[in-house]
Formats: sequence, structure tokens, C-alpha cells
Amino acid sequence: GEEGKLILDTSSFYAESGGQIGDKGVIKSSNGKAVVKDTVSKLDFYLHLSEIEEGGLKVGEHVQLEVYEDTRRATMRNHSATHLLHQSLRDVLGEHVNQSGSLVEPERFRFDFTHFSALTEKEMEEIEYRVNEQIINNLNVKIEEMDIDEAKEKGAAALFTEKYGQKVRVVQMGNFSIELCGGTHVNRTGDIGLFKITNEGSIASGIRRIEAVTGFKALEYVKDKEKLLAN
Repeated sequence: GEEGKLILDTSSFYAESGGQIGDKGVIKSSNGKAVVKDTVSKLDFYLHLSEIEEGGLKVGEHVQLEVYEDTRRATMRNHSATHLLHQSLRDVLGEHVNQSGSLVEPERFRFDFTHFSALTEKEMEEIEYRVNEQIINNLNVKIEEMDIDEAKEKGAAALFTEKYGQKVRVVQMGNFSIELCGGTHVNRTGDIGLFKITNEGSIASGIRRIEAVTGFKALEYVKDKEKLLAN
């Protein structure tokens, strides 16, 4: 029942960063078991926000880590979809579109971007089609670490609000999208399954927000719409 922050010498858990929420899971030793409710980073440490479920854990013990697979995979689908969405928005609306924020969860994601007017129904349809087209094309997702100058030469998109070191992580999806990103991603875009926009609106002057779902959540969304239509 006790709660605390567990620090390990290395971790397979993803700590909340870049809009993607932290991993949940289990940490086990021969003497106890803790449920990880969230993972965050402070300075150079990963803090596993945990509650002891069985026994206890001691300093210096060897532990086994288990990230909840279903939630990690759902989060990966959503994060990779934000990259496809970003490029699709630039293709349809123009090069002025830039990411200004995001939230990536297992259930859904939201994507904030610079644009001066509400999206038309035709624009929404075209954006949604383009994202799903790249999912069907099943593009290879390549992740590399490289010098920031090399990444810029390759044309990698970056967030102006983020501070980057000399070495950066580049996520490239076929020849369609290339961005600097430290998050978790699918191996191929086909793993996303299905992409569906659920909402679009304004959150500030010149800033729009798209909310969307992927994978099984997208199927649930479509099913709910079908039931509503049938009724």
C-alpha cells in the first residue's frame, strides 16, 4: 500500500516527454512487487511513481520490469499518427503549418498547429484520407541518432519550443515524414491500423487543435457512429 518514486540504473519505461505520457507497468523483485502508475523524468533520473502491491523493495535489489504492452502499443500508434498528420496538414493547408503542442495517450491524441481559419469539411476529408493512405502504404519507420546539423540537412521538422542537444533522434516514415522526436513509435505505419479525426477547433488566435483516434479506438468510434445512424 505504500507509494513512492523508484529510481533504477536503467529502465525500459518511457518517461513523460514531448507530449507523450509516461509508461505504466510492474516492477518485481524476489521480495516484492510494485505497480507503476506513471513514469516521469527529473534532471537525469527516471522516476517510476509506484505503489507496493506485494512484499517490499530494497535499495540495491535486482528487479524485473514489465511495461503494460497494450497501452504502450496504443500510445505508439497514436504518436506515429501525429507525424503523419503533421505532414498531411502541411500538404493540404500549406507550409505555414507548424506543430505548437500535442498530447499522446493510449486512448486518443490531440495535435495543436498554426493555422488562420477553421478547416473546411473537404480539407478534413483530404487530411484524413492522406493519413490513412500512408497507413495503407505500410511505410517503414526508421529511427536514427545523428548530429543536429545532419538532421537539419535531411529536412527533419523540429519544435521551436524544444531545446535540442548536438545529438538528436530522427524518426523517418518512408519518404513522407521526417521529424526530430524522442517518443515511441510503430515499426511500420500499417501498425497504426486506422486513423479517424474526432474533433477540430480553435484553442487560441491562429492555433487550431485536432483530436483523433487510431487502431481499436478508431474502430470503436466508427461502430458508435454506425449504431447512432442505425437508431
